[in-house]
Order: sequence, then C-alpha cells, then structure tokens
Amino acid sequence: MNTLDRHILAAMHETASGLHRAGLIDKRRMKHFDALCLPPSPGYDAGKVKALRERLQLSQTVLADVLGASASTVRKWEAGDKRPSGPSRRLLDILDRKGLEAVL
Repeated sequence: MNTLDRHILAAMHETASGLHRAGLIDKRRMKHFDALCLPPSPGYDAGKVKALRERLQLSQTVLADVLGASASTVRKWEAGDKRPSGPSRRLLDILDRKGLEAVL
C-alpha cells in the first residue's frame, strides 16, 4: 500500500468516525470501517520471529499454540524456510505491538 492509499484510508476512517460520533453510522458499520483501515502488518523474517518469541519468553511450541499454528510451522519460520502470512502475520504484529496479554 502506497502513501497516497494510506492517506485516503485515514481520511475515510476519520470521516466515518465523525459520522459515528454524530449517530449517523452504527457500531457494526464503524467496526467494518475500522477493519478496512487497519495498517498493513509488517513482514516477519526468521530473525524477527525468533526475536519476538524470545522477547516474550515463549518456546516454539507455546508460540505455535498462541497463534493456532503447528510447532513445525514456527520452526520453519525461524529457519527461514517459510514466512508467516495472513492471520499468523497479523497476530505476530499484535503480539509485537501489544504483548501476549492482547491475544490471551
């Protein structure tokens, strides 16, 4: 996503938030705007996955359980054989920014 796209999404979200505060957009529709305007989650290479896991003081097996992945998948991420994508990448980003308590 380029800078212009991010600015457009931010403006859309700000407008929707104002409409929600004014009572013109319901809570369900506002949650839809919130989801659409999430920033893209960063990529996680082998080193970043391992550093995050170690910072959280988790074993590969426990991190896998937290993410709903297999321990072999986490091992492959840390070995550089695979890269996290989709929901796993988003959950890693949440863990990275907000800590383990945010997903438990």
